[in-house]
Amino acid sequence: MSENNHFKFSNWILFGPLLAVLSIWTVFWIEVKFGVNFNEYGIYPRRFSGLKGVLFSPFIHGSVEHLYNNTIPLAVLTAFLIFFYRRAALRTLLLGVFASGFLTWLIGRPSYHIGASGLIYVLASFIFFKGVFTKHFRLVALSLIVVFIYGSMLWYIFPVKDTISWEGHLSGFITGFLLAFMTKIKVPVEKKYEWEREGYNEEEDPFLKHFDENGNFIEEQNDKGDDVPVKITYHFKEKEKDDE
Repeated sequence: MSENNHFKFSNWILFGPLLAVLSIWTVFWIEVKFGVNFNEYGIYPRRFSGLKGVLFSPFIHGSVEHLYNNTIPLAVLTAFLIFFYRRAALRTLLLGVFASGFLTWLIGRPSYHIGASGLIYVLASFIFFKGVFTKHFRLVALSLIVVFIYGSMLWYIFPVKDTISWEGHLSGFITGFLLAFMTKIKVPVEKKYEWEREGYNEEEDPFLKHFDENGNFIEEQNDKGDDVPVKITYHFKEKEKDDE
């Protein structure tokens, strides 16, 4: 990666999560500042007019507590997605918003469903399952980190509270799983040393042949035998005579 591309990538890691957080806080500030309510722009299931919420609902929140609870997970998981799945990040975000929103529209209760929690479940589900599917040790480690931090979110894909859109959470979880299964990414190839490869025979290793069974170094012998004479050639440079 060139220095210029690295600079752009670093900016994207920083400003991507910042832009996501700033957008949801700006919408809430407009509601408070001008005394308006955007809830009607949320997802209203199985109503044609409610489809607009598929696009707008992630930006709308009902309270400061609701907004705060979504801010940190949205920032952290978006940063994880951009850093570890850079090429698939934008596609995952866009498809995640539309697919989870549409699924919520299909299965949700007849009420307005708002908030970025559906997208958060998309991100958490995608990052977890993608790491498991790739079996790459760094991505598996990331999956375990997501489980450690946000594993308790799993309970909220079930109807534990009437005031929580568990349908949106479930839709996000399912969408993240499907995107992880369908999205192809390039996993770094792990370098294997010769002794890690299948069929390795230590008796044929040229390096190990320099040691005996006790680990003592064996000086390499001349293949032609010790009696082969060594030819030495000397080159002399005549000293130039001084002019008389």
